[in-house]
Order: sequence, then C-alpha cells, then structure tokens
Amino acid sequence: MPDQTPEKMIRVEVTRRLTPEAEPVVERFAIPYRPNMNITSVLGEIALNPVTADGRATTPITYDSNCLEEICGSCAMLVNGRARTACSTLVDHLEQPIRLEPLTKFPIVRDLAVDRSVLFVNLKKVKAWVPVDGTYDLGPGPRQFPQVQEQLYPLSNCISCCICMEVCPQFNTSTNFVGAATIGQTKLFNNNPTGRVLKEERLRALAGDGGIHECGFAQNCIHACPKQLPLAEAISDTGREVVLQKIKDFFSL
Repeated sequence: MPDQTPEKMIRVEVTRRLTPEAEPVVERFAIPYRPNMNITSVLGEIALNPVTADGRATTPITYDSNCLEEICGSCAMLVNGRARTACSTLVDHLEQPIRLEPLTKFPIVRDLAVDRSVLFVNLKKVKAWVPVDGTYDLGPGPRQFPQVQEQLYPLSNCISCCICMEVCPQFNTSTNFVGAATIGQTKLFNNNPTGRVLKEERLRALAGDGGIHECGFAQNCIHACPKQLPLAEAISDTGREVVLQKIKDFFSL
C-alpha cells in the first residue's frame, strides 16, 4: 500500500500591512517541511504559492532580503518576538507556529519591510567614513600595527541590520539616540590612521542631541547582535573619548 503518512507542515503566522497606515492583519500559512529551512526559504515558499492555511488566495509577503548569508543585514525582522536575521534563523530551532513581525522601532513600508534609513542618517552625522575623495593620488596609506588591525576588525563586520537599535530601550523618538551601531563605527574610524583626521568632529557629534550620553548601558545590543560585535567596549571607549573632547573644547574657549 502507498504511504499514507501525512506530510509534515510548518505553521507560520505573518503580521501584514498593505500600507504604512493600515491596521495590522495576521495571515496564517502552512508550508511543506524540508530539513534545514530558514525563514527566508519559508517566505520564498509562500511567494511561490501565496495561499493561506484556510485556502484563501493572497499576495506574497513583502520583506527585505539580499545576500542570504548574514552579510547585508536587510532581512532583519521579529521571529517569535525576537529580532533576528531571517537568512540565519533555522526553522528546526523554532517553536511553532512561527510568528513573523516587522521591527517595531522603524516606520513600516509594507508587511515585514521597514524603513531603516535613520541608521544612515546617524552614520552621516558622525561622518563614518575614511575621508579619501580619489581626486588625487595620496600615495601609500599610514601604517597600522597588526595588533590594532585585529582589535578593530570585528567592528568592521557590522551589517547595518539595526537589530541593536530595535532591542535598545533608549532608541526611541524621545531621545533620538543614535544607537550602538553608530557608536561602534565611530570607534572604528577614529582609530583608522586616515579616518582619525575627523575624530574630533565625530566626538562632538556624539556629544550633542541623541549622542552617547543617552546610552543606558542595558547591553541588550551585545546579546542581540548577530555578528557578536564588541559593542560594550566600543560604547565605553568612545564615551571616555567624548568626555575628554568636551573638556578639551571647554579649555580651548
């Protein structure tokens, strides 16, 4: 006799909004199980057959995704209430039904897609770049000890996922706090042999509205960061540098 064993299914609940102003609606789906599926592949299966668990035709879920290997950070969302990257979250490790929701600290675009441009506004505020415009040959760059390179390299792994900002109790419209990612990049570029030419400007930016003084050191960012960046150290070191810069500016008046 043919095998009558019912097919194993993955139960998924997705919070959807067709427009930023729309009220949230939860749609439920049942997806055929395969070993080692991640959340991105689940959303892909829904896109191939956008039909709810009760047989109602719907539309594919809108979400951000790009690299599929935890490098771009664009697929960050809430999975069972926890901020994660969809590409690195495996179904086999989750309780069902799996609840997918958009990040809560950012404006909704549609469904699971949110507008995280505030991060890039903050990065511009602290000039998180190496000031080389390419209009003329600068010659070989300044040398840097390998030990310093090894110390700073982890901060360069930031993927701009904004998970640290999502879990931060201080990141909100009341404080305008720039968040841990921006502070981490400030430390990275302030210790770069070429980038440190803008060090004082970066520190002054973090001394202003929404700066490092807004950090309550809850350390949620440390536990939530998918790349395990040394954010506590970056916040502590940069906070000290900001205070020293303020003292220096005071006596320069």
